[in-house]
Amino acid sequence: MFRGTRSIKLGTIAGMRISLDITWFAMLFVWIFLLSGSFRTALHSSSDIAYLIAVVTVLLFYCSLIIHELGHAFMARRSGIQVQRIELYGFGGTTYMSRDSQTPGEEFRIAAAGPLGTILFIVLCLIVDLMLVGSHRLIHAIALDGTVQITPVLLALSWLLPMNVLILLFNIVPAYPLDGGRIARALIWRITGDKLRGTRSAARIGEGFATALGTFGLYITLGDPGFVRSWFGDSSFVGLWLMLLAFMIWQSARMALNGTAAASRVQGVRVADIMDHEPVVVRGTSTVEQALDESFLRYQSEWLPVIDGDGRFIGIARRERAQELVLTGGGEATVGSILEPDTGRLTITEDCPLTDVLTLESLGRLGAVMATDDDNVLTGVVTIDQVRRVLQTVLAQPAAQ
Repeated sequence: MFRGTRSIKLGTIAGMRISLDITWFAMLFVWIFLLSGSFRTALHSSSDIAYLIAVVTVLLFYCSLIIHELGHAFMARRSGIQVQRIELYGFGGTTYMSRDSQTPGEEFRIAAAGPLGTILFIVLCLIVDLMLVGSHRLIHAIALDGTVQITPVLLALSWLLPMNVLILLFNIVPAYPLDGGRIARALIWRITGDKLRGTRSAARIGEGFATALGTFGLYITLGDPGFVRSWFGDSSFVGLWLMLLAFMIWQSARMALNGTAAASRVQGVRVADIMDHEPVVVRGTSTVEQALDESFLRYQSEWLPVIDGDGRFIGIARRERAQELVLTGGGEATVGSILEPDTGRLTITEDCPLTDVLTLESLGRLGAVMATDDDNVLTGVVTIDQVRRVLQTVLAQPAAQ
């Protein structure tokens, strides 16, 4: 949902990097500190045991967030979208994808897959809970009302189960950028055929929801309600946490609204209208030495698009790799043998609107997007400077009344 600033690699799952934002560590210790106090009271035990259970419980909670994000990630992959990484931060998690959804159905499936992952975790907790205490004592075990003997496993479940239910309910609120907001955007997009309209509607709901959430957080901070204090141990922390979360939701919703306002101004601009129609290209059958002398060094290009004999785009070749090969005596190899590995979508058809270019990762990574026709023949290149100039020109004009 939100972007982090710095991250540490935790590991990989199905080839996807799982990383931790620096804010995750701060929130981890805060949660452990808050839970250890209430767990010590519930167990009537030493602080060391309560602290250990709190650590395990909080780590399991963040595992549930990873499961949620994996739901998004696997569904995105099924839709042909590459997933770079999943990142956990202090307020949740983010799945970084190579592009935005291109159809309402795609948007709906990816957005709904996260809550489905949370539901699976809830069901798992519920099964374990029922095996331990049975259905007739389940509510008492969750409430910690003293009628059920509390064990470390029950104590962890008494927090994880309702917490994930809250996370699920929170995420399905139809407020952008929450999953429910993305589902709402998909539905409005499907009904109206207008993605921007769907985004605007969900973002406006997001602004209203953020305002309500921030107000509730302020009430908790000032009112110190007992139900919050009994569950978390410190209602003022929860209130401040909700206000910060509300601000982040409001900020994302506001950015989405500003983005739709800008996108609506450039809707009539197509890729073909701004692209370079005669880009410098290299044929895949050319030797690396020939390409280095005649193209890379001549035009001082860090990379160049590569085409086959029919003019179809087949990939990107970099000058650095070509120079390394020539220096080691491999200059007779073909350019087709030094193509960059597939790292995401690099092309867009020339009839697509300019707004579609803005969602492609290659615009930021390469500084350009390859324009092709329906047969994948390279017809031009759109650079980030060209996009920037068009946006500046169009947005500088007064809006039509």
